Amino acid sequence: MKLDTTGIYYKDLNDIIVDSKDKTIELNNVCGQRYIGCALKGYNLTINGTPGNALAAYMDGSEIVVNGNAQDATGDTMNHGRVVVHGSCGDTCGYAARGGEIFIKNDTGYRTGIHMKEYGDMKPVVVVGGKSGDFLGEYLAGGMILVLGLGVEGVPVGGFCGTGMHGGVIYIRGNEVPKGLPKQVKVEEVNDDDISKIKWYVNLYCGFFGGDAESVMKAGFIKLTANSANPYRQLYTRN
Repeated sequence: MKLDTTGIYYKDLNDIIVDSKDKTIELNNVCGQRYIGCALKGYNLTINGTPGNALAAYMDGSEIVVNGNAQDATGDTMNHGRVVVHGSCGDTCGYAARGGEIFIKNDTGYRTGIHMKEYGDMKPVVVVGGKSGDFLGEYLAGGMILVLGLGVEGVPVGGFCGTGMHGGVIYIRGNEVPKGLPKQVKVEEVNDDDISKIKWYVNLYCGFFGGDAESVMKAGFIKLTANSANPYRQLYTRN
């Protein structure tokens, strides 16, 4: 199904999607409609335009391709599925996600991956092709964030990276460590298992957006994890 969304109120648009018998849908002229793909399962959506906040929120097994930018809270509390954005994302991309994959060709705003967590065998992944704003991986509890920094000079993340991090992993392409890392975050060298995981997602990224995966991998990566010797939980009182 192809649908011109010009002037369609966001709630009406989402009702049309959910009620459609066609599970493969192309949405044209999207301009700020919110909650597209919310809790959706078993659909393939192509979005031409700029979806509004909370794209793919609570999504439970659909695939969404955005030919444009996405706004804030993409993949909020997502369970399963994949979002591919051929542009940039706003703030809080992947907020509290507990599964699924988000691929962003260019940049993300503040607090990418905030409160991301793992649940059972579900491990959320966010791949950023460009740079990320401040507070990347804030309160990260599980999952994986990969920042490639393509076309970016210097460290491709903003300040306060990993603040409150107590699980999961952040990979940053390059050999320069972000300044001002909190004591609850430690820097490690990547091992063969890390390289295998990174390569898998770099290959997927280049498959979606183009580019040479081998060239991307040559730059090297650093790994950020929670420092168990100085855990975030020590900030709280205990009985």
